[in-house]
Amino acid sequence: MTDAEAGTGPVSRTTCAIAGGGPAGLVLGLLLARAGVHVTVLEKHADFLRDFRGDTVHPTTLALLDDLGLFGRFAALPQSRITHVKLPGPDGRDAVMADFSRLPVRHPYIAMVPQWDLLDLLSEAAAAEPTFTLLTEHEVTGVVREGDRVTGVDYSSPGGPGRLLADLTVACDGRWSAVRHALDLPTKRFPVGFDVWWYKVPTAQDVGESLLPRMRGGRVAIGIPREGYLQVAQIGLKGTDDAVRAKGIDAFRAEAAEILPALAADVSGIRSMDDVKHLDVRVDRLRRWHRAGALCIGDAAHAMSPVGGVGINLAVQDAVAAARLLAGALARGEMREPAAERLLGRVHRRRAVPTAAVQGLQRIMHAGIIMPTLSGRPVRPPRTLVALLRHLPVLSVIPAFLVGIGPRPEKAPSWAHRSASPAKAG
Repeated sequence: MTDAEAGTGPVSRTTCAIAGGGPAGLVLGLLLARAGVHVTVLEKHADFLRDFRGDTVHPTTLALLDDLGLFGRFAALPQSRITHVKLPGPDGRDAVMADFSRLPVRHPYIAMVPQWDLLDLLSEAAAAEPTFTLLTEHEVTGVVREGDRVTGVDYSSPGGPGRLLADLTVACDGRWSAVRHALDLPTKRFPVGFDVWWYKVPTAQDVGESLLPRMRGGRVAIGIPREGYLQVAQIGLKGTDDAVRAKGIDAFRAEAAEILPALAADVSGIRSMDDVKHLDVRVDRLRRWHRAGALCIGDAAHAMSPVGGVGINLAVQDAVAAARLLAGALARGEMREPAAERLLGRVHRRRAVPTAAVQGLQRIMHAGIIMPTLSGRPVRPPRTLVALLRHLPVLSVIPAFLVGIGPRPEKAPSWAHRSASPAKAG
């Protein structure tokens, strides 16, 4: 249904408007559409073919794809697997600190998949549902209000501005969320003393299936095995990006070779500083995730540190919980009733606890490992811990559980389940 309103361009209506076509937005849209809810996702880009750094797909998300009947198609995507996390031990030998292969789950590993492939898969599955709409090149610019209630969003598009009215608006548009900014929700922020520089080192070497944290000379880097290259997250002090770039590519390659000596012959594959992407690391979370008619989830509700690569997993879990708790009321047209705000509060309360727990663990790692190393005080696992893990390797399942599954994993609601779909040809 469309009509016109002065100053806003065309006006359309839906039941649930989702700002942002990332993992949280598309998972939520797919699940709600499978419940028969009319849902519209607004994505500001024309497609998903962009250089994401968050390419981790954790065991809980793999199980979700299985339940949704999408795992066969997912497994056919180009990907690598992480089965272990290793750290240099006091004796110089690597010690297995987390072993995902020991997890008692259907898919005991972390898959590294180009995020655009995952988003294409989710959007194609959602497009098969008659109540789902994806609007690309539609950037949400603000929210529409009736009194204290949010009743939709304003957007810009190649055709000009427009307005989408909805019973519920969900912000899935990341840490710089326009919806979050418009709602002006109270936020708890935590200081972070470091940033991350992402780059790729093309290599013909076998980089294995282990996450490779390396600490050397006041520098920290995490090597992530990929097909044909090592994806590297190099960590340095916050506020130093200008200085890093001023030194130039030769100095950057030399530092990369120093911290990753096994790949010293390959660092020339970092062609220029344009290949080095700076991430301003922030950690925060909303004290309240909702207002009447609107909800924030994923990075729009909680900016995560890249430590552990758990941001996508948490965002997807938020989406699953929101879909399960809200689908019924949305389908029945009850989201405008006073009781609906209590449902939004339930989503917040359910997901706030695991969010706080994971951020707490990340901050412990920041203070106990990353910042001391950046200050020139290298930190290695205690000898007793390394000896214990080598003697009883089964204990490595504990940190694997914290990273790979995390607190309060969510399961797909039964009404969203489908039988396995085959891999697409071609």
